[in-house]
Amino acid sequence: MKDIDYLKKYYKGDIDEAIKRLNNKEPVQYIVGNVDFYNCNLIVNKNVLIPRFETEELVDTTINKIKQLFNKKVDILDIGTGSGAIAISLKKELDSNVYATDISKEALEVAKENANKNDTVITFINTNIYDGIDNRFDVIISNPPYIRYDEEIDPIVKNNEPHLALYADDNGLYFYREILKNIRFILKEKYLICFEIGESQFEDIKSIKEQYLPEAKIELKKDLQGRDRMLFITNIE
Repeated sequence: MKDIDYLKKYYKGDIDEAIKRLNNKEPVQYIVGNVDFYNCNLIVNKNVLIPRFETEELVDTTINKIKQLFNKKVDILDIGTGSGAIAISLKKELDSNVYATDISKEALEVAKENANKNDTVITFINTNIYDGIDNRFDVIISNPPYIRYDEEIDPIVKNNEPHLALYADDNGLYFYREILKNIRFILKEKYLICFEIGESQFEDIKSIKEQYLPEAKIELKKDLQGRDRMLFITNIE
């Protein structure tokens, strides 16, 4: 659906003012104030990324893998939850206890609103990655910032969405390294780790994984556009 048609269908305010904002290169999702994501409707504003189709693919594949690998109620941690899209979708679809972290207090306020809106109970924690968390989890999932600072991206994304949730040091690899290097302290004996990644990052993240979880299997999956996009690490046969 064209952005202008989307506005006319979903925007409830002054349509002329909304069109002006659209012409000023503001994302239509921020103007409307919500977006559909994996059977959920989520509030979005400039404190959170707009959830993408690729992340829906990550959620869908993760749900299928959890159902295949576990036959019990699972404990899940979503790192860098943003709008809460991943955490809420998993909670709605799975018998699970879900925790979600973010360093941004503003993002967590949006995530909490979205959890209430979608009738889901999630434990939200304002922390950097998983600092201070003592629980252990069956499943760790994250769509962390992974864009290099010198990488060209769509101007409408660069000029509107929060850079805290887009860019990462170490050629976009910083958060994968930070998550994996101490992850044993929060993993249960049998585990599944799920990442969304940049399309050129698989080999680098695989090397990081070999350093910290050499015994685990790693699997790469492409998105619907044929780009490397999802990475799964597990020690379950």
